[in-house]
Parts: sequence; C-alpha cells; structure tokens
Amino acid sequence: MSEKSGGQDEEAAPSLVVLRSGDWVEMREIVTLQIGGAGNAIGDSFWHVISHEHGVDYASGRFGGTSPLQLERINVFFNATASKRFYARTILIDTEASTIQRLNASSQLYRPENFVAGSESAGNNFARGYHTDGAAILDQVLENTRREVESVDSLQGFQLLHSIGGGTGSGLTSLIMEALVEQYPDNLLCNYVTIPSPNMSQVVVEPYNALLSTPALVNNSHLTFCLDNEALFQICNRNLKIKMSGYEHINHIVALTMSGITTCLRFPGQLNAGLRKIYVNMVPFPRLHFLIPGFAPLVTCKQQQFSKGTVSELVQQIFYSNNLLCAIDLRKGKLLTAAGIFRGRMSPREVDQLMTGVRNKNINNFVDWIPNNIKTAICDIPPRGLKMSATFIGNTTAIQTLFQRLLDASMAMLRRKAHLHWYTGEGMEEQEFQDAQQELQAIIDDYRSSAEGEDSGGGGGGSGGRSGSAESGEEEATAEARCQYCTE
Repeated sequence: MSEKSGGQDEEAAPSLVVLRSGDWVEMREIVTLQIGGAGNAIGDSFWHVISHEHGVDYASGRFGGTSPLQLERINVFFNATASKRFYARTILIDTEASTIQRLNASSQLYRPENFVAGSESAGNNFARGYHTDGAAILDQVLENTRREVESVDSLQGFQLLHSIGGGTGSGLTSLIMEALVEQYPDNLLCNYVTIPSPNMSQVVVEPYNALLSTPALVNNSHLTFCLDNEALFQICNRNLKIKMSGYEHINHIVALTMSGITTCLRFPGQLNAGLRKIYVNMVPFPRLHFLIPGFAPLVTCKQQQFSKGTVSELVQQIFYSNNLLCAIDLRKGKLLTAAGIFRGRMSPREVDQLMTGVRNKNINNFVDWIPNNIKTAICDIPPRGLKMSATFIGNTTAIQTLFQRLLDASMAMLRRKAHLHWYTGEGMEEQEFQDAQQELQAIIDDYRSSAEGEDSGGGGGGSGGRSGSAESGEEEATAEARCQYCTE
C-alpha cells in the first residue's frame, strides 16, 4: 500500500520501509518547534507519550520496543543516531533559559544543540518577543531548524507548540512563522495553541498578546488546534476528579490528544496519513483552519470500570462539549467538517455507521453545503492503559465565540489605552493593534457567514482507512499498563 500526500516535492527523495505485508510506505518527516514556557511543557509531555508508544526510553533514547510497528514510521518524529539511539526532532526555544535547561537535564531524548535560549525573558510582552528579545535569537532558531530539515528525506511540515498569552509564545512564534513561510513555502505549518481564558488568566496583558498573534495565525498557519486552560482544568476537576496543583495533568491530556491526532502519521493507515491530508479534509477555505480537538474516554480508573467500553460510547463522548479541549459549545454553531480518529480493535463498518448516524441525527448542526463532511480513521494500536480511544477534530463555526471573547477583552483595554505604553515603548504603533482587531473581526465574520450559508464549497475527498494490526504481545502489554493519566 502506497501512502502519498498531495503536496509532495518531486525532487525530494522519500525514505521507504517495508511493511509486514511486503508493501512500501513513504516516510514524511515533521520538525517540531516548542516555544516559550507553555510550549516546552506541552512538548515535553508529548515526547513522553509518543516515545513510550514507539518503545523509546524517554531518559536514554534507547529503543526497547517489542513490535516492528513501533519502528515503521518512527522517523516521522524521531531521528536515529549511529549509536542506535533516537532523539526527538524538535527545537526547544525560550527567551529565558531556566525552562529548557530543566528539560536538558531530564532526558537524553533532546539534542543539546537544539536548545535555543535568550538572555532575558520577554516579560509577557508580544513586542519584546517579536521586536527585541525574540528577534535576537531568531537566526539561531532558523539555523537549527535548517539543520534538522536538511537531515530528513522528505519534509512534510512543521509542528509548533506555544501559548499566545505570553510574550515569547505570541511574539517570537509570530516572527518564526513568518520566517518559516518565507523559507519553506511548500511545507505546512501546524500550530497547537494555548488560548487565554478570562477565568484562568494570570497576566493582565494576555488579551493584547493574543490579539497581536492573530494575523500570523490567520495568514501563516495551515492548521491551528485551539487549546484552552479553562476547559482543560474543568476536565481535570469534573471528569477526572483530580485536585489540581500544577499543569502536569492538563499537559498530559493535551499530549494524549496530540498523540491521537498524529496516530495516522506515526502508524500505517490511509485516511489522514499526512498533514496535507488532514488539511484537505478539514479546511474548506484557507482562512477557516482553526480546529477544536477532543478526546475520549476522559474518565478515572474507577469510572472506567463502570463504562461499557463500546465504540458507540466513544462516538457519543467525542461530540460532548465536556470532552473538548477548548471551552466551546458545539450546539452554538455548525460543524463545517469533523473527523474521528479511533484507536483499538474495532469494526470499521460499525465506526462508519455510528459516525454517519451522528451526522444524520444532528443534521442541523452540520453545514449543508459540504455533503460528505465527517471522516473516520482507525488504528489498531491503542494508547497506553486503554483498550480503545477516540480523538475528535472539529472545524466549527462556534469558534467565533472564542474569537469574540478575545476581541472584546482587547477592545476594552485598548479603548482606554491601558498598558499600551509597554508595547509602544518597544517599537510598536497603536495602528498595529487596530489592524489586528480588524483581522480578528474578519475571521469572526468569515465563520459567521459560513454558518449562515452565504459561502459555498466542498471538503476534501477521502474514505475511512484502517491501519495495520498490532502484535498480540503488544496488546497484552497495553492492557496491563498504567492509567493513561499517570504522569510519572
């Protein structure tokens, strides 16, 4: 079975590996950039989760897996060394060194040359991340990125992890995205973005930073997965009954969801086997690329004992707002496109019937101008500690409520020019805030008009795919594993 992605560069020499069936599969690598405190914390949790799934020891980088499936597509996210060790293909970036120094000391999974730190924090100021402190380390970031890009055979895109509430995650990320689009115009940019929420705000100027990040996300990102600390904390308190003392649990939930989204990139499959296929299936118009992720099951070990453990239960849960990683009510908008990525042994026909049934029963919650706008993919390899799971990706017009919240918060402050001097003092002009507000209002209007049916278009084609089966020994080991929410 040949895996092909729509935007492949003809000059690139794809690396090939032999599947158990004797077919060939093309490797399409991803370079990750984790930026700022939040981006590096989420990134570290992500590498914890997928290194375990691929049988790589997090501390040493040595492979200790038992299934050949763990190695078939390991090159999508990992590089191999001559000493038979693996390291994460990621650049760890921050304007201050403390966060990434801790990661450097905790694991040999990270290449020492890929740590890029400045001399001073951006101070929760977009202007410092974009114009001064962040700009000072941009060349080093791009040089490290270029080295990783040149070491792969067939780059499919970049994965950026960051928050838009702080100065580094907003300002420096915007600067990096502009440079990546200029230097690598044929590759996709996929962002996992932590968006400020009013009830969880720790920084007064978060609305400004989020506002100023909007133009870069709208114009330079191809896929933007929106994460919300408020929704994540509610999942921990309401679903998992966890007393929160830090961010490690919510970072682990984000990592599990990212693991689900990237499952079809990392293990054999057909549908959504590359970033470009996700892009084609999920994004009807280039600007409408803001996606809401979700995960199921999100229950404690005790609650799991009383669950039915059926595919039907998973399908119901991934459409619940309580299982979304962003504080969005799906009932307040219409789904442009939706996808369910299922993991574990299950019937493809049952999955397709259940997902189609959800659409038919809730037809008013889907736009009618994209006829085949719900997709499924199946991978036989379940995540650690579960027999089956499901990851949701939704492109919904309800996200306009999140953008409206950011716009209102920034307008309230800008109307009185509160804290504006911190930005103008770093070289910014007030006109840049007004331009960003216009961009944010424009994306709100775009989603609103899509819900009202003023625009018409079609989603990308595709059909449900089934991945290769896991070895029976791996399935037994997974069943005996710890709860998926254990973070140690």
